[in-house]
Amino acid sequence: MGNEENSLVKVHIDLPNHWATGGESIWALPIGNDLYEIRNVPFYAYGINWGDTVRASSDDSELKPEVREVVKRSGNKTLRVFFSEELSDEAEKTILSALKILDVSWEQADKRYVAIDVHPEADYDAVCEKLSEIENQGFLEYETCEARVSNSFDDAPVEST
Repeated sequence: MGNEENSLVKVHIDLPNHWATGGESIWALPIGNDLYEIRNVPFYAYGINWGDTVRASSDDSELKPEVREVVKRSGNKTLRVFFSEELSDEAEKTILSALKILDVSWEQADKRYVAIDVHPEADYDAVCEKLSEIENQGFLEYETCEARVSNSFDDAPVEST
């Protein structure tokens, strides 16, 4: 991956309604004509996954290109896991190792927050079932990361009452 890694750039996704952040920058491989292939698992954006081809552009050369749309799906899917504070590092590693046999990879944002890439050949439902089992034991919480809002990578706006 050496040369490709040197070619990666950051693209930005605006997330004004997200529960944790106002936006996310993710690594992408420029492939020409404002098209980029996503090269890391998104930690906050919805409806976008590792390997997806996106259109991104910027109105200002000083700013990162803003992701506008997904033009081609990779077949990968994203899940996010929040490990319990009480869970030991060793137990967390054991859980992640058990998931690896289901054909997934992951990136860690921090000690307790992990974004999981479910590969196209993997059984997505089996991965979700396994995470549900572990969630029911109280070791973690997880979320699926399909689009929440049409034509957006953001979370749904919080309804004011």
